[in-house]
Amino acid sequence: MAVTVVVVDDQAMVRQGFSALLGAQDDISVLGDAADGVEAVALCARVRPDVVLMDVRMPRKDGLRATEEILRASAGSAPTTRVLMLTTFDIDDYVYEALRVGASGFLLKDAPADELVRAVRVVAAGEALLAPSITRRLIAEVTSRRARAPRHQAVEQLTPREREVLDLVADGKSNGEIAAELFVSEQTVKTHVSSVLTKLALRDRAQAVVFAYENGLK
Repeated sequence: MAVTVVVVDDQAMVRQGFSALLGAQDDISVLGDAADGVEAVALCARVRPDVVLMDVRMPRKDGLRATEEILRASAGSAPTTRVLMLTTFDIDDYVYEALRVGASGFLLKDAPADELVRAVRVVAAGEALLAPSITRRLIAEVTSRRARAPRHQAVEQLTPREREVLDLVADGKSNGEIAAELFVSEQTVKTHVSSVLTKLALRDRAQAVVFAYENGLK
């Protein structure tokens, strides 16, 4: 079944270019595009895409507010809509906030075409796009400028192995990379990650990374 996508950007050429690129893939179907956050929220409510490519800065309603509304409306429904933020800035507070409200990662607009296609597939599969070092640098930069909150009590519920897995997730490692480092199967890693997310009441791996930095675990 094809991954369904909505493209959101205030520049028509960007929308058209991304839509054409993604639509040319056998396993991706573009359901529509939107020029701002207001249009994006309405369109996503109507077509329920698997993935939204969301620009950060737009008129009327920015990508952060639109992401928050789309994810809130999608919560508990099927399919679950996931948001991949697009930005021209590698250090951007808006992007960090979007990760906090549940976006599954972000990508620079000038990323190679094959990287954009891969990112959509990764996010659609339920993974967070955390591998690029830029993501870790953004989180580290922003959190270093903020007062860290006292460590969340839920951390104490994690087993030593779960803490270890959370640490590696926060480094941006994939399940396969974590499995290789810990000498366990990928399925075991998936089980640990799922347990970590449940115990910490987090939506996905992106929020796990933010949690780790905000609570002084990195």
